[in-house]
Amino acid sequence: MRRRFTQVDVFGDGGITGNPLAVVHDAVGLDGAAMQEFAAWTNLSETTFLLPPTTPGADYRVRIFTVTEELPFAGHPTLGSASAWLAAGGRPLDAGTVVQECAAGLVRVRVDADRLAFAAPPRRRSGPLDEAHLAIAEGALGMPRTDWVAHEWGDNGPPWMMVELTDADAVRRAWVDRTWLGPRDYLGLVGLSPDEYAYEVRGIVGHWEDPVTGSLNAAVAQWLRSRGVVPATYVATQGSEVGRHGEVFVHDDGTEIWIGGRVRTVISGTVDL
Repeated sequence: MRRRFTQVDVFGDGGITGNPLAVVHDAVGLDGAAMQEFAAWTNLSETTFLLPPTTPGADYRVRIFTVTEELPFAGHPTLGSASAWLAAGGRPLDAGTVVQECAAGLVRVRVDADRLAFAAPPRRRSGPLDEAHLAIAEGALGMPRTDWVAHEWGDNGPPWMMVELTDADAVRRAWVDRTWLGPRDYLGLVGLSPDEYAYEVRGIVGHWEDPVTGSLNAAVAQWLRSRGVVPATYVATQGSEVGRHGEVFVHDDGTEIWIGGRVRTVISGTVDL
């Protein structure tokens, strides 16, 4: 069956510099196995499937798959799916705000000119990393935890192990020994930058590095704001180590933290599934 298909660039700087996302529209009739098979075939960090909502107040429902598993929530798939849904003629119940239904619940997405932004969902797990995961992070980074600034859980779907290093250059220079990481180990690095970009971020998942990561930046923002080490509004960059230039716009309005970025449609057509 032919279904509408869109591939978008999320969190780019205006060009094709962010994280690609594959979106399959009108996915009714596809089971989880078929979705997982197609997501593995695309070989992108995530592929999403749009479905009718099942919860009152939601505009659409999305299922999010990596090449190996389904996620209850992820950031760049949220912005990319909302943009693709709107471009395909979707009309939100509340003008200016799209409400996405996913396995983690309802997520609101604001539309503001050339950017979209989602409200960071609450973390399912926070607090310091446990001893077992500290050992994994130490081994992967090849440096003792005493050389870190701080560490924290950032589980908002993906179970991020967040480690703050001394500065943005330390994040860029870090060599990660991925043999320490299993396929479901999520390591997030953050470091303060002296220029206009508040933080450099890197997200390593198993044996690969994600270009730009909305879920990690959401958890990082909640962590840093709770410690008072960043202003209410700042920009983070990500992707330099994999040849990208992602920009993530963070804004704390006093009630919620919004994670925003540009979304650009790159490919549109149909897919036979």
